[in-house]
Amino acid sequence: MISRINSAVLNGLDVMATEVEVGFSRGIPGIVIVGLPDNAVKESRERLKLAISQSNFDYPQATKIVINLSPADVRKEGSALDLPMAVGIIKNRYHLESPAFNELLFYGELNLNGDLNPVKGVLNISLFARQRGFRGIVIPFANRHEAAFVGGIEVYPLKNLTEVIDLIQNPAHFVPFRGEAGEHREQDCENDFAEIKGQYLAKRAMEIAAAGFHNVLMIGPPGSGKSMISKALPSILPDMSDDEVLETSLTYSAAGLLGEKGGLIRSRPFRSPHHTISDVGISGGGKYPLPGEISLAHNGVLFLDELPYFKKSALEVLRQPLEDGRITVSRSLTSSTFPARFMLIAAMNPSQDSIGLGDAGYYAGSMAQKRHYYAKLSKPLLDRIDLQLEVKKVKLEEITSTAAAESSGDIRKRVVAARDIQLRRFQPLKKKIFANGQMKNHEIKKFCPLDGEGGRLLQMAVDKFDLSARGYFKVLKVARTIADLEKVEKIAPQHVQEALQYRSLDLSRF
Repeated sequence: MISRINSAVLNGLDVMATEVEVGFSRGIPGIVIVGLPDNAVKESRERLKLAISQSNFDYPQATKIVINLSPADVRKEGSALDLPMAVGIIKNRYHLESPAFNELLFYGELNLNGDLNPVKGVLNISLFARQRGFRGIVIPFANRHEAAFVGGIEVYPLKNLTEVIDLIQNPAHFVPFRGEAGEHREQDCENDFAEIKGQYLAKRAMEIAAAGFHNVLMIGPPGSGKSMISKALPSILPDMSDDEVLETSLTYSAAGLLGEKGGLIRSRPFRSPHHTISDVGISGGGKYPLPGEISLAHNGVLFLDELPYFKKSALEVLRQPLEDGRITVSRSLTSSTFPARFMLIAAMNPSQDSIGLGDAGYYAGSMAQKRHYYAKLSKPLLDRIDLQLEVKKVKLEEITSTAAAESSGDIRKRVVAARDIQLRRFQPLKKKIFANGQMKNHEIKKFCPLDGEGGRLLQMAVDKFDLSARGYFKVLKVARTIADLEKVEKIAPQHVQEALQYRSLDLSRF
């Protein structure tokens, strides 16, 4: 008798159907697993023996058990195949027959007591099961909120192997999980723009960045408020659309970061990795690729504080995702593509030893120190940052002022209004574009026309600041966003002039 149990494995964000075939044969007693299993799958042999025995089922000690993971030419990794393998063994041992074996997909990890442990990627697997026409999915109880979002499929979150077999034999005793789809929200933003004194240029740049999904680089002395301004950015970002919520949640599910809270991630991610992070930590990867920081920041913000302290190789990883909105991680065993559409917000001091000197500026070290400090910031990377500005030290009268600054709520209203204009503009396009920062050259030429004066102004800037073609188009995109904030259709010379203000930063003078 050959038992066939439906399951699936995760490869990046993609799901591949896997049929677990279990057969008993003559030979040396034990479990043989074939079909390119990785170490986590191979080690399940010992878990299966105890889990089945501890669940009060008779484990066939004197039998050779052969388990084939089909398709056999694709490597299988992870521990979520424990459950379908155990179900297949029990089905063979007790000659069970039930429609559930064909109608349900089984996915979960077993511990030695036969309990089901939480696993990664349940949201991805649930969507896959619905697309493939399965009646339902059997998963660990801890992952119940993750799967609750997926309608049109029965979800059976169970606690142990005994309950799984009981479900197969007595389906009428179980009711599918009907809990509401949870909402995994981060804590409310701790910083509000009303608390930030002065820094009007930086706050204006953040408003433009939020409205158009643009990248920002801030350079200023320690204590000038760069980090505080960056951490207040989420408070003015618009809510995610349903598509963005699903994309982000799938990424976090594949990384195993939804946890017991489960549900969907509805707040835009804000990732702030330490400068000691590795290339793989930024880009994603590993022996079996997992999402990195740029993918966990998808549809949100990636904040890199003290930018020059990051490894140059880690920074150069950002170049391609900043353009394409995705990253492909290739390894000898597999290749995975992850989404990586994020806003890059970077902050740095004028030099490694910069010291604020009030109105006199700041000490920025010797030329040799500056060259070493800036060596990690390549021209191609800087070229991809739309807004580059200097953040000066806040004056004492601004710090002690009792005047109320504009709140994040007021700024957010303008940002949302500008985003709505962009959504209506891009709606007829076949491409998924929701903000000006995502426009490619074709869309820029279509939606960012300049009059004669604006064109001449931009031409002078190209000659004076030695702008590249990419820099030229970045200016046009920022000018388009500034015009949208003012709710005007045509880009005026003053919009171009303000956009150029954020591209004229000369690093050599710091």
